[in-house]
Amino acid sequence: MTDNINPDRRAFLRTTAMGLAAAQFGWIEPLAAQQTQPSAPPDAAATLGQIRHISAGVLDTGYFESGPADGKPVILLHGWPYDIHSYADVAPLLAAQGYRVIVPYLRGYGATRFLSEDTPRNGQQAAIAVDIIDLMDALKIRSAIIGGYDWGARTANIIAALWPQRCQALVSVSGYLIGSREANLKPLSPQAELAWWYQFYFATERGRAGYEANRHAFNRLIWQLASPKWHFDEATYERSAAAFDNPDHVAVSIHNYRWRLSLAEGEAKYDALEKQLATFPAIAVPTITLEGDANGAPHPDPTTYAKKFTGKYEHRTVTGGIGHNLPQEAPQAFAQAILDVAKTG
Repeated sequence: MTDNINPDRRAFLRTTAMGLAAAQFGWIEPLAAQQTQPSAPPDAAATLGQIRHISAGVLDTGYFESGPADGKPVILLHGWPYDIHSYADVAPLLAAQGYRVIVPYLRGYGATRFLSEDTPRNGQQAAIAVDIIDLMDALKIRSAIIGGYDWGARTANIIAALWPQRCQALVSVSGYLIGSREANLKPLSPQAELAWWYQFYFATERGRAGYEANRHAFNRLIWQLASPKWHFDEATYERSAAAFDNPDHVAVSIHNYRWRLSLAEGEAKYDALEKQLATFPAIAVPTITLEGDANGAPHPDPTTYAKKFTGKYEHRTVTGGIGHNLPQEAPQAFAQAILDVAKTG
């Protein structure tokens, strides 16, 4: 579809297509709003409301909660370099359907803080997944529907794979993202390596210093490259950019990318989990994977990971120029996927 198509008509076509896909695969009926109107663009002035805090594992976790306290829990996880406002329009849609929606800041973002100065500012995949298990324990949530994109999707994948009893169902943007440091040592094609330019920048001390000094401008560039057709305004970006002022943001971010390339060590307490993850375990919980048709960030082709989901599974491509931050760019499509997969979880 070309850029000169009326955006309201494009959104209407996108949401209509999602509704038809839901009916075809036997999920629940689409949201009433999807049947009668196009999804509106995110409101730059919208906020998620009061941030709550709870001690969970090594963190004082800041999180937003919406919906009835006795509703079925839904945990929504953001990626890098974004924050909880990726779900500013998804959360009210789910809360209105009776779900208890919890959107935490990951370690190194926003209101979340480490409880001890001595805790390593570790960004490895297993550590972030354990953070969410600890949050569920602190909130006395036995099991939840979990959705995410980018780091959030990887974290949701890990929970679904290693602790399936804690994950009723899964919505994962860009599919199966569990990684292995051994696999990451193998070179990619030149074109694929180019897409990871920032990972190599972060591998240097110059890159760490550059990110520390220019994190707001740097992350705005990432937003633009990852979602080339998403014309977000400055207010929308600045609302999320405040989360990058977290005192541990740079340390956690840099460690995450250096750890992936075996340039930084993880913590020994996560070794057993990482050994399991290195086998690329299958995910058996009901799952819907999503991909935007204009995702400018590195991401796998859906055909390469479909067999990793061994339970009830469906993939949906969301059209209309949707990029990497799919929940914020296409909130109704993301919310619909949560509602649909919830019926099987």
